[in-house]
Amino acid sequence: MSHKMKTLVAGALLSWAAAGIAAEPIKIGVSGPFTGGSAPMGVSMRDGVKLAVAEINAKGGVLGRQLQVVERDDEAKNERGVQVAQEMINKEKVVATLGYANTGVALASQRFYQEAKIPVINNVATGTIVAKQFAAPEFKDNYVFRNAANDTIQSAMIVEEAVTKQKFTKVAILADSTNYGQLGREDLEKALGAKGIKPVSVEKYNLKDVDMTAQLLKAKQAGAQVVLTYGIGPELAQIANGMEKLNWKVPMIGSWTLSMGNFIDNAGKNGDGTLMPQTFIQDGNTPKRKSFIDGYQKAYKVDRMPSPVSAAQGYDSVYLLAAAIKQAGSTDGAKVREALENLNEKVEGVVATYNKPFTHDDHEAIKPGMVAFGEVKNGRVILAK
Repeated sequence: MSHKMKTLVAGALLSWAAAGIAAEPIKIGVSGPFTGGSAPMGVSMRDGVKLAVAEINAKGGVLGRQLQVVERDDEAKNERGVQVAQEMINKEKVVATLGYANTGVALASQRFYQEAKIPVINNVATGTIVAKQFAAPEFKDNYVFRNAANDTIQSAMIVEEAVTKQKFTKVAILADSTNYGQLGREDLEKALGAKGIKPVSVEKYNLKDVDMTAQLLKAKQAGAQVVLTYGIGPELAQIANGMEKLNWKVPMIGSWTLSMGNFIDNAGKNGDGTLMPQTFIQDGNTPKRKSFIDGYQKAYKVDRMPSPVSAAQGYDSVYLLAAAIKQAGSTDGAKVREALENLNEKVEGVVATYNKPFTHDDHEAIKPGMVAFGEVKNGRVILAK
């Protein structure tokens, strides 16, 4: 082989090697509860993420590279979430993570991403403190973002509906014993206090409790006219079913999780009329939403999404992250964070079209005007009238 030919071959090999490096996928972590009582949230979120990733990859990916989902079941357990976070960062080398359905898991786990300067977009967990855990002035830069309606937004809406619109003055709160339930309860009590209302009954229950009789009796005997809830699907269904057993039917208004499939299915007709804040309802009322719903149903062979809110927010979080990586021209954590905080282009999602959703000091993409009330009716969630 001549010297000239050797040089050409060597150049070609170097080009192929460079192309191979350039073609390495961009790893994105997806962490959520894919089993257990929180699974409708985690599975729907994950599947929404995967749907968006498939769409982006079909159009060439980001920066000429395909997106690769690295998914882990955190089982809604704080200790498992911590283990997953460390694995994602140290072993999988993800450039960002999407997920966290459970407030407690988020608060325990996202500190590892903060320390590693890797962005996290919480697309389900709503505990008010989640996106502020590493806020200024204590921290110069915050790597935790969110595109879900935080509990300050939701609690204000719930109280406004119960007290101002429906004129109830005797309010009971039933909340589970998790970080999510108890932080949500605190937000409800603050919102009630702002209207000069003190709840007549505040009751706690544990995950997997199957009998709410004691808590409901206290609320009933206190003269409660409405029950406000903070929990997840299976136990919320026990509240609705317990009210039926006691022949005590007062309105039930709670956080967004009343839209979970395992509440609707387990409560049956006892869940009808329940109200909850929603960022997304499974209704193809725009072309983008119809395309998303059709795509989800086709991909996962389901009619009703287990948790439409989680699926939609998971889907949108991918497009927000992809826009930031594209704008940054890099997968470097600090550069992606900076881009998220100052997105130049509008990002069309199914929850909303996001126009500069984040700033350096505000990492909440969902604002109060972007949330509406949903109502359970005949096994579905519809827009409340």
